[in-house]
Amino acid sequence: MRLDRFDYPLPPAAIAQRPISPRDAARLLAVTPEGLADRRVRELPRLLRPGDVLVTNDTRVIPARLMGQRGEARIEVTLHAPASAGRWRAFARPAKRLKTGDRIDFAPGFAAAVEARGEGGEVTLAFDRDGAALTDALDAFGAMPLPPYIKRPEQRRSGLADERDRTDYQTVFAARPGAVAAPTAGLHFTDRLLRALRGRGIRRATLTLHVDAGTFLPVRTEHLAGHVMHAEWGRIDATAARAINAARAAGGQVVAVGTTVVRLLESAAGRDGRVRPFSGETSLFIKPGYRFRVVDRMLTNFHLPRSTLFVLVSAFAGTGEMQRAYRHAVATGYRFYSYGDCCLLHPKAGR
Repeated sequence: MRLDRFDYPLPPAAIAQRPISPRDAARLLAVTPEGLADRRVRELPRLLRPGDVLVTNDTRVIPARLMGQRGEARIEVTLHAPASAGRWRAFARPAKRLKTGDRIDFAPGFAAAVEARGEGGEVTLAFDRDGAALTDALDAFGAMPLPPYIKRPEQRRSGLADERDRTDYQTVFAARPGAVAAPTAGLHFTDRLLRALRGRGIRRATLTLHVDAGTFLPVRTEHLAGHVMHAEWGRIDATAARAINAARAAGGQVVAVGTTVVRLLESAAGRDGRVRPFSGETSLFIKPGYRFRVVDRMLTNFHLPRSTLFVLVSAFAGTGEMQRAYRHAVATGYRFYSYGDCCLLHPKAGR
């Protein structure tokens, strides 16, 4: 299947640079086999049914962008994937100034050694601490790792965050540090919306998938079959698995909040559609022709053209349906990408 089937035009002005406030005031485009409907996120309780289970991702974005010094040279580092305790793979700028064994100082008493160099500016860093101590240091000295399409006029490059982003780029569910990109569908939820969902009789289950920078990697092959999907670490505990299976057994639908939740649920589901506890990496690439085992509805943001995420939503709701939905969203002023609006997707007809 050719990648150009998943392309679409988008004017730069449609890319959201800040989230709307309150978060649940964001627009929601319901995509069903019967057509499209313009809604708001705050209407979600009446778009779902009592007994449905909403599955959310509780990963917490870490301030993964650091400014440091190697001697007199200024070095910028963006962590993108954990390697082991106290060790992270990262992109360094300018990487040409670094060699194996170099020490980068980020703050007095906080440093890392360059353990290995890779291609494209990638390095492996061994920090002088790990666990909670490393998390605390990143909170103190790091910045949020915004995607490159978000621009701050006061910053010298796109993708650089300010203090507002420390709150804006974190979901209300965030609890387990480890992500370097937000599970953005979760950014639309507020405590008020969660109370309304509970009052409607909609249950909630939580899993963890630590989103890494690979979520922004472009597909560089002309055909989807040639693309190698990046792996991300996730966990579904026994409590969440039981809640999801119980809701399905009682006739409720599984509503995944975001593509991260979809990938992990589908990785943990057996052929019978039951979700098993899961802990480990998933590199599941969902593309048209995939048979979904457990997800019945999907709440998701608008994704980049020619991306694995746009391929995933097309597999779920239909390629033609998603092209029509995105054309409608562009024409009617929806806001795109991480800080933008969202869709509530129903499966394509006949699935």
